[in-house]
Amino acid sequence: MSKPEFVYTTYIETTPEKLWLALTDGDFTERYWFGHRVASAWEIGPPYRFSKQDKTTIAGKVLAFEPPKRLSYTWDNQKPDLKHERSSRVTFDIEPRGKVVKLTVTHDNLDDGGKTFSDISGGWPMVLASLKSLLETGQPLPPMSSPAA
Repeated sequence: MSKPEFVYTTYIETTPEKLWLALTDGDFTERYWFGHRVASAWEIGPPYRFSKQDKTTIAGKVLAFEPPKRLSYTWDNQKPDLKHERSSRVTFDIEPRGKVVKLTVTHDNLDDGGKTFSDISGGWPMVLASLKSLLETGQPLPPMSSPAA
């Protein structure tokens, strides 16, 4: 039986370089990811982490780093009720399409029946809509209940 996989594609009026910065810069992620700040050396192998109010919520290691085309990392949820689930993988593929950029996010290698899959199925669309809004209008989505991240 195949493992669950979450794939989300959106088109954003921006450049690949600005989108790349938005995915890898902590000041940027904190604005659209509802207070979650990313930190990493951003090269293949070293760890990365997302923190909110100085508490790590997600951690892992960088698997692919190809600016401004592809970023991939493991996803190890640090929430107590999800720490038992295995490490999954997130991949961002960035493709220029004229004045817009096609962003495809694939989150795979998820546990069958795991809570992570249900959490990210609601969380990723909120985060990516906020990212799109920030890049296109200068404003992220207004605060709402926190995504699963």
